Amino acid sequence: MSSSATAGPVGLRHQPGRGILYMASAVFCLTLLDAGVKWLTDDYSPFQIAFLRYVVGIVFAIGISTRAGGIGTLKTLRPGGHALRSLFNIGTMLTFYYALGMLPLADTMAITYAGPLFMTLLSVVLLREKVGPRRWAAVMIGFVGVLVILQPSGTGFNWAAVLALSSAFLYALTLITSRQLSATEPSHTILFYYSVGVLIVTGATMPWLWVTPTWNDLWVFLLVGVTGSVGQFFLNQAFRYSEVSLVAPIDYTGLVWATLFGWALWNQLPSLTVIAGSLIVVGSTLYIVNRERKRRASQGQPA
Repeated sequence: MSSSATAGPVGLRHQPGRGILYMASAVFCLTLLDAGVKWLTDDYSPFQIAFLRYVVGIVFAIGISTRAGGIGTLKTLRPGGHALRSLFNIGTMLTFYYALGMLPLADTMAITYAGPLFMTLLSVVLLREKVGPRRWAAVMIGFVGVLVILQPSGTGFNWAAVLALSSAFLYALTLITSRQLSATEPSHTILFYYSVGVLIVTGATMPWLWVTPTWNDLWVFLLVGVTGSVGQFFLNQAFRYSEVSLVAPIDYTGLVWATLFGWALWNQLPSLTVIAGSLIVVGSTLYIVNRERKRRASQGQPA
């Protein structure tokens, strides 16, 4: 990674190709994080998992700041924006972690893939982004693919599904606030204040919820911390370089990684219905990316 990428230049950019690459990388890291969290939820509280994850996260953010001009780059004039993003993100994380503890990995992610639909709607309402009918149609088709995947699981609209759906909506709000903060804040600064918020909230529960990790689980906690921190940084960068409505559907590609991790770790093979739904989701994402590139090329804008 170049120093310029690591530093996370302040201000929004208009480089959709770079934003897409950052988003795809973020999705891979965060899906690996989700697999690690699911592995740990049988023995540890989601609050403890989040606490230890962001011990690593805050070290990661401080480390980046030293390459981006020093600790002084962590100063901010938007504490309220950081607090709001932290609130949304903490809600996203905890509802998702509890859902992971009750549902298979692929099922949980399938429900939360309602997120891009929420994001597209919110990007129009809150960010005044313009979304054409074809991109709307592609997002809706992608959501149909998610429903195809979820339908045969027998999950239904139970408490776990409500938690997963709530996580999807809060995730959309998190990404919208990330886009807004990225106009003035470096990515490592956003990560730093979010990490502080998580440590304060989850740390307050540790006297009652703490379980000393086994040696075998320590490496999983480390993996969760590293992939979560890197994934969040890539996510912030993605929304710095591209519009929310463009990169949001790329979140669907996490379904492929979730299926692979589910098979490798829990011997869960996808059904033909899951495969069909995955093809619909990935196909809609590729269409959106290709159409945006053609639109920008016709306008003489960089891809």
